[in-house]
Amino acid sequence: MRRPRKVKAEINVVPYIDVTLVLLIIFMITTPLMNLGVDVNLPESDANTITIETEPAVVNVTANGDLYLSIGGEYELLDAETLQQKLSAFVKVNQELPIMIGADESVSYGQVYQAMAIVQQAGAKKVGLISDPIKPE
Repeated sequence: MRRPRKVKAEINVVPYIDVTLVLLIIFMITTPLMNLGVDVNLPESDANTITIETEPAVVNVTANGDLYLSIGGEYELLDAETLQQKLSAFVKVNQELPIMIGADESVSYGQVYQAMAIVQQAGAKKVGLISDPIKPE
């Protein structure tokens, strides 16, 4: 009589390891390419630092006058009308959160004023300006 042959019930994990390594390489390459901020040289100020518990909406005005909006960390390039619409929707949901405005130090007062007017037209009650602290010499 022949003995029944035992079947090996093993899972081949080599393809899973290959896929995992490929995904790891893809993430390592694409992560540094993500643009998580807008290049703005903020003016220096000796104003007191405020602490906000939740992430506010941030409007940035770049050196060439582009308007960026960040709600939750990702910046989005917008025109003035779309910016006002998005801020209006944000203010309806988050009435007590401030909207912060950051502008490049080379931006004219008129462009910063235009950004502030858009924020005001959106219905924001709390507006702040972002600056860098003065560096000691």
